[in-house]
Amino acid sequence: MNEAPLGLLFSILAALIVLSGFFSSAETGMMSLNRYRLKHLQKNNHRGAIRAGRLLERPDRLIGLILIGNNLVNIFASAVATIIAIKLWGDNGIFIATGVLTLVILIFAEVTPKTIAALYPEKIAFPASLILYPLMIIFYPVVALVNAVTNGLLKMLGFDPNKQNDEHVSSEELRTIVTHAGQLIPARHRELLLNIFDLEQVSVDDIMVPRNEVYGIDLDDSDADILLRIQSSAHTRLPLWRDGINNIVGVLHMRNISRVITSQGLDRLALEREMEKPYFIPESTPLHTQLLNFQKKKKPLAVVVDEYGEVLGLVALEDILEEIVGEFTSNMAETAESIFPQRDGSYIIDGTESVRDINKSLDWSLPTNGPKTLSGLILEHLESFPDANAGLSIGDYRLEILALEGNVVQAARAQLAKGVPDEH
Repeated sequence: MNEAPLGLLFSILAALIVLSGFFSSAETGMMSLNRYRLKHLQKNNHRGAIRAGRLLERPDRLIGLILIGNNLVNIFASAVATIIAIKLWGDNGIFIATGVLTLVILIFAEVTPKTIAALYPEKIAFPASLILYPLMIIFYPVVALVNAVTNGLLKMLGFDPNKQNDEHVSSEELRTIVTHAGQLIPARHRELLLNIFDLEQVSVDDIMVPRNEVYGIDLDDSDADILLRIQSSAHTRLPLWRDGINNIVGVLHMRNISRVITSQGLDRLALEREMEKPYFIPESTPLHTQLLNFQKKKKPLAVVVDEYGEVLGLVALEDILEEIVGEFTSNMAETAESIFPQRDGSYIIDGTESVRDINKSLDWSLPTNGPKTLSGLILEHLESFPDANAGLSIGDYRLEILALEGNVVQAARAQLAKGVPDEH
C-alpha cells in the first residue's frame, strides 16, 4: 500500500468514504421506517419492504452488521488517509490526516447521508436492503459472535436484549396520529374518526332525551287523546306507559299504525299486540358499548334507567350515529333556538340546554363530568336554590341567572370572563 500511487490512494479513500456514507444512511433509513406503513407495503408484496421487514425482525443483528461494516470502512479509510498524509507531509502528516479525515467523514459520511435518510427513509432503506440482506448472510458468523458478546453484556447490566418495543398504539396515540395526518386523511374523515374515539368518553345519559321531554303515549288517556298523540308525532317509535313514565310497557313502531286504527277508531287490543317489548339500559353506559348492544339486540331505541329503575330518558341508535357523523336528519319537531347571541358578546341560554351541546355550539369547555344541563351545572356550583339575577363563575365563564321557575333555571346569561383571551 505504501508503494501505491497517490491517485490510486485518493480513489480508494473516496470509495471508502462513500461506503461509510452508505452504512450511515442505511442505519438511519432502516431505523426511521414507519413500521405501520412497512407492514402495509409488506401486505402488498412490496419487495423492498419485505427485505427491510426481514432485516428489522432482529434489529440487534442489523445494527451489528451496519456498525461492523461502518467501523471496518472508517478504520481502513483512516489508514489510507495516514499513508497519503505521510507521503505528502512526512511524519507531521499524521496529525493533518486525523483532523481533515474527521471533518470529511463527519460531513460526507455521517451528517449529510443521515439527514437525507431521515428525510426519505424509504428511498434509502429499500435499495440499501438489496446490499444489506446478502451482507447479513455473508457476515452472519461475525455478526452472531458480536451480538452474543453484546447481549451477554446487556444481561449483566440488567437489560433484556430479547425484549421488543411495544408497537401497539393506544387510543390517545391513535388520536394524535389521526389529528396530525394532514392531507393523508381528508378533514371530514379525520373528524369522523375522532368522533368515534370520543364515544368512549361519552355515556348514554349525555345524549339521551330527558324524561320531561319524552314524547309518548299514556295508555290511561282516552282514545281521542291517544289518537291525537299519534297523529301529532314526529317520531318513528313511541314509548307507551301506564301509571306514569316510570312504567313503560312497550314501544310502538309507527309503521304499524294502520293495524291499530280502524274505521271505528282506536283498537286498544291491537295497540297492545303490536307494541314491542321495551329495552332498558343502565345510565352511564358508554356510547361505544351501547352502539354494539344496539347491534346485538336489534333494537334501535332504549329506555335509560337509574340504579333504582327510575326512567331517566330515551336514547336511540340515531342519536349515537349523529355523535359520529353529525346530524343527518332534519328534526321534524323543530324547537325554538335555545342559544341567543347578544351584542355584548354574551349568550342567553335555555337552562334545559345540555352542557355538551353548549360546548359544541360555542366551542366552549364547560365541565361535563357532572350535571348534564346548564340548570343543573349552575345549581351544583351554587349549592342552593337562589333567586333570579344570582351570578357565578365556572372556570373561565361568567353566568347570571335570568329566570328561575321552581327549582329549575329557565334562562341564564353566559359569557367568557373578562380578561380571559378567547382562543377560539
